[in-house]
Amino acid sequence: MKYVTLGLCGAMLALSACGTTVGERAATGGLGGAAVAGPAGAVVGGTVGAVSATQ
Repeated sequence: MKYVTLGLCGAMLALSACGTTVGERAATGGLGGAAVAGPAGAVVGGTVGAVSATQ
């Protein structure tokens, strides 16, 4: 179970890096998070996507 969770988190972080603007990264992160963990995952994925765009 631990490996599944780790893999899903890695996939969400990889999806959050797709795009060139803050909006694109937040959107792809939100979609990836929603696919993995539902509404809570969408919030986390969108946040990670937005934060990764500023770096």
